[in-house]
Amino acid sequence: VQLQASGGGLVQAGGSLRLSCAASGIIISINSMGWYRQAPGKQRELVARISSRGSTNYGDSAKGRFTISRDNVKNTVDLQMNSLKPEDTAAYYCAVLRRNNGDYEGAYWGQGTLVTVSS
Repeated sequence: VQLQASGGGLVQAGGSLRLSCAASGIIISINSMGWYRQAPGKQRELVARISSRGSTNYGDSAKGRFTISRDNVKNTVDLQMNSLKPEDTAAYYCAVLRRNNGDYEGAYWGQGTLVTVSS
């Protein structure tokens, strides 16, 4: 399984970015997928998750600003990020998720793409 994340970069506060995660060796449509982020000195946190049924969940910091979606034809999962803030600066990772004791955990991880939001 390989996950290739792309779309990160430098953007001004209030701007938008769209991250994309291309998967190989796995079919995204029948798996739960997630975007996580980790800022320097902080723990990794959930940004957004989409289940195999298409239901979505968002971390508190992403609600109302970010949208996760998937393209079953391209086998990609995307994260549209709007109204970006400097505190959104982090490395963003996509992951294939598995259920474990009622919670989700990452089974496979991409290499991360860096998002930097300037004030």
